[in-house]
Amino acid sequence: MSAGPVPDLSASFNVDRASEVNVAMNLLWCVPGEVGGSEQYLVRQLLGLASQPGGFVPTIYCLPSFVDAHPDLARLFPMVTANITGSDRKQRVLAEHTWLARRTRSADLVHHGGGTAPRFGGGPVVLTIHDLQYETFPDYISPAKLRYLRTMMPRSVARADVITVPTEYVRGTVIERFVVDASRVVVVPHGVEPDIGVGARSEPELRRDYELGSGRVLVLPAITHPHKGHRFLLDVMAAHWNDPDLRLVLLGGAGSADEEVRRQIEQLGLGQRIVRTGRVDDDDRDGLIRLAEALVFPSEYEGFGAPVVEAMALGTPVVCSDQPALQEVVAGAGLVLPLDREAWSDALDRVASDRDAMRSAGRRRAGQFTTLKSGEGASAAYRLALASS
Repeated sequence: MSAGPVPDLSASFNVDRASEVNVAMNLLWCVPGEVGGSEQYLVRQLLGLASQPGGFVPTIYCLPSFVDAHPDLARLFPMVTANITGSDRKQRVLAEHTWLARRTRSADLVHHGGGTAPRFGGGPVVLTIHDLQYETFPDYISPAKLRYLRTMMPRSVARADVITVPTEYVRGTVIERFVVDASRVVVVPHGVEPDIGVGARSEPELRRDYELGSGRVLVLPAITHPHKGHRFLLDVMAAHWNDPDLRLVLLGGAGSADEEVRRQIEQLGLGQRIVRTGRVDDDDRDGLIRLAEALVFPSEYEGFGAPVVEAMALGTPVVCSDQPALQEVVAGAGLVLPLDREAWSDALDRVASDRDAMRSAGRRRAGQFTTLKSGEGASAAYRLALASS
């Protein structure tokens, strides 16, 4: 099914009223460090929203740990914390129906950022859907979570006045899956901070502290979830990228496939060439990506793929899978390959021969994804929701 035209939001709401709008932002689902790119997406969107002249100023309803993790947002917007951990879905849903509903009754608009919305509560409602991975790879999700999503997603979509998504790919899948009016589904892209990499640590420091040696470095920044492609990349390392000085840095926390990844590293004898850092701070992340020969991202499924934009903004060539959202985001500024080991066999040689052109193209492409543009997209979606209600 065709996604249909992107609606023109420019005249959908009187901009002069924007400063009067009370927006309630539901981030109770967002456990810092555990929800992947969706956390970063909305944090950067909110940073961009703050820069909008005469724009919307949300009140953020979140976990205490979210405030601790994002002091920059706490300085910009009021935050109201719930006394829950966020890791218990039943507890969180109950809080949304009770605690959140009571506190957002007077809101002019409620933005649910986690893909689902409670059955009751204030409105109009803006719903962010990051992806529909549960439909494409149901085996990668626990049975309980799968049942929850298959029940709640259709109800949430039906309740929403406007649905925001990160890419045209996700927009099309949402429209087709839920048979929703295309004018209600709008793309609000990821944005990267204009000063990304400013605080990055130096290459000599990072090579020393992470024991990277003096050879080439590749970086895969992703939680070890099954769809992120860690095991595929380990096979490519063992079969084709056999330079003993090459180091593959795995950035990110432990996901459901972590034990399988650990065993595979041992079985393939890659222990000396794989560096597992776990989660690192932004300065180390940016520095490691910047010094890398390439960011490698063989994901089976993405709704956007923020690491590829971060790499392009930092001047690092990107090698990624041909998953639709990644193709859309990279748009010819990186090396996009099918998930076939032979197709990846000469990828590093191709990067080496075309490095300068890839760096230039990547920086130009990254300029299309800024926090300012993400904030503008959020503002437009809010105006559309208010005009539609």
